[in-house]
Amino acid sequence: MNLTITDGVLGVRPPVTKPHPGFFFQVGEERFRKLIDDHYEMIRNSDIAFLFPVNDEDDFAAAKQHAADFLIQICGGPAYFAQSRGEPRMVGRHAPFRIDEPARRRWLEFYGVLLPKLEAEGINPEYIQSFWDYLDVFSIWMINTPTH
Repeated sequence: MNLTITDGVLGVRPPVTKPHPGFFFQVGEERFRKLIDDHYEMIRNSDIAFLFPVNDEDDFAAAKQHAADFLIQICGGPAYFAQSRGEPRMVGRHAPFRIDEPARRRWLEFYGVLLPKLEAEGINPEYIQSFWDYLDVFSIWMINTPTH
């Protein structure tokens, strides 16, 4: 696997390819939700925690669920996000949060720690790579604040 982070630039929205649906189906919903939960728990005590509702357990749990629902849907699983939240419109949903390139990179670095564990659990590395590639490129779209 190649879990390198592409340089992101404010206002640039490169074409995005959805992850291979085999990723979700091989990982399974329970393990997929654990991946997202583990990711958020890494964020909780990080330098980007301020971007997340870490001081309100209910809001933080809801944020985890929304993220998992969105990514499950993107990966070809059930359309939980659309059913509960409507159209994703992720750029707009992230607009209230000041996301710069270093924050985006930090967010991705946590996935870079977690995804190799899936390979050790027997998940196809090509499927993991497709998920990483999606996160890497799509996260560029979320940059909405210049880096200082």
